[in-house]
Amino acid sequence: LQHANAAFRADRGVVLAAVQQSGAALKCADPALRADRGVVFEAVQKSGAALQYADAAFRADRGVVLEAVRQCGAALEYADAALLADHGVVLAAVQQNGAALKYADVWLREDRGIVLAAVQQNGAALQHADAELQADLDVVCAAVFQCRVAMRYVIHADTSIALAVVQQFGEALQHANA
Repeated sequence: LQHANAAFRADRGVVLAAVQQSGAALKCADPALRADRGVVFEAVQKSGAALQYADAAFRADRGVVLEAVRQCGAALEYADAALLADHGVVLAAVQQNGAALKYADVWLREDRGIVLAAVQQNGAALQHADAELQADLDVVCAAVFQCRVAMRYVIHADTSIALAVVQQFGEALQHANA
C-alpha cells in the first residue's frame, strides 16, 4: 500500500486486504479510511500497534483500544488519555505486556492488582509501579520470580524486603542496586 497510488489508498477493499496482511498498512491508507471503524478494527486485530495510525476518534474508542492492547499491550501508548485511566483497558494491556504499565495513568500504577498483573507478565515492569508497591513484599516477589533483574527496582528503604527476596531468590542479590 505504501507505493500504491491515491486511488488504491482510498479504495476500501484494497485497504482492507492490505491491513489484513499487515496492520501497519493503515499508515498509508487515505485519512477517510483511517477513520473507518471496520478498517481500523481489522488493522488492530492484525497489529495492535496500528492504533497509532488510526483516527483520533478510534484511539478514544474503548472497543478498538481493547482489541489493540489484547494483541499488543504496548499499543496502550497510542490510546487516548481517558483510556489510560480505564482499569479494564490497562489490565488487558499489562496482561499482554507488563511493560505497558509505564503508559497507565498514575493512579493505576498505584493499583495493586494492575501492578501484580504487570509484574507477573514482565518482572521489570516493577520500575513503573508506585514506590509503595515497589516495597510491597508480594509484588516484589512476583516481579523477581518472573525476572531476577527486577530486583534492581526494589525500593531499599526497608531492608527486610530485600532480605526476604534474597532468602527466596538468592541469585537476585546480584541485580540489587547499590
